[in-house]
Amino acid sequence: MSTGVNTWQFLGHAVHAVQAAPEQPIGPALLLVHGFGASTDHWRHNLPVLARTHEVHAIDLLGFGRSAKPAGITYGGALWCDQLAAYVSERIGRPTVLVGNSLGGFAALAAGVALGDQAAGVVLLNAAGPFSDEQAPPRGWGAIARQTIGTALLKSPVLQRLLFENLRRPATVRRTLNQVYIDRTNVDEELVQSILRPSRDPGAFGVFRTVFDIPRGQPLDELFAALGCPLLLLWGIRDPWINAPGRRGAFQRHAPARTSEVVLEAGHCPHDEVPDQVNRELLRWLAALGSDSDSDTDSGPVSLQAVPHLADGPAPAVASGQTAV
Repeated sequence: MSTGVNTWQFLGHAVHAVQAAPEQPIGPALLLVHGFGASTDHWRHNLPVLARTHEVHAIDLLGFGRSAKPAGITYGGALWCDQLAAYVSERIGRPTVLVGNSLGGFAALAAGVALGDQAAGVVLLNAAGPFSDEQAPPRGWGAIARQTIGTALLKSPVLQRLLFENLRRPATVRRTLNQVYIDRTNVDEELVQSILRPSRDPGAFGVFRTVFDIPRGQPLDELFAALGCPLLLLWGIRDPWINAPGRRGAFQRHAPARTSEVVLEAGHCPHDEVPDQVNRELLRWLAALGSDSDSDTDSGPVSLQAVPHLADGPAPAVASGQTAV
């Protein structure tokens, strides 16, 4: 298996990426996209396993990890979508499955839409992002006042600096991770340091300040409607940061026809908390994806049966022409 670090520029800024692949990779390439505050290091338990059979890339979004953190650019879904799409086109150069966690899930979905036929699939692990009905303005003077006062406080440079300094304390990082991991086995010093290191980079505070002004981006339901490739939803159903069961219901209402779903007993970052389960389910889905693309039928595209299940229990059957999501 070959491994390496990519040197790449996007909009004139250095982007950190890593890649690994066997001598003869099968299926599409994979691009792994971290969540807010994380980096390529967060795929430490996934990339080596997935790269035994597939060409795998992991990338640090601009503003995070070892990538540049320039001032004067607008951070948000549009920037990261363009970054991912450009990387697939310029560095991978063939159909790719985009895999994203949290904020990285939103960026991966948007890039999957933008890439068209170059996107072989999208995998979302507890993805961030709003639906159209969640973007309605607050109703009533009380709600408007509360939102306005809260926004004003969060835009205070002094408060932002205090928040930033507190969030990059080792004890705070570990405490936060302990909140979002149900099984804390992998909340180790390696993980804590992988989050702390980028926070010490020049420009890190500037990136943090933009969090309070990041545009909400295109609604998920609009992206789902425009997505032309298969979709896999991998849920850490005990995610304490979001109402995972409720959010899962919203995804089920809007997800496109070729959607599969797996429910895991995990928190916000299932790929690092229960990596063996995530790796197994992702490879299983990729194998079925390959079988579908290889089949020659006149009945139109084949849909994967989307049956939510616990990944450590018996796997559901894969059937054609059925969709439960």
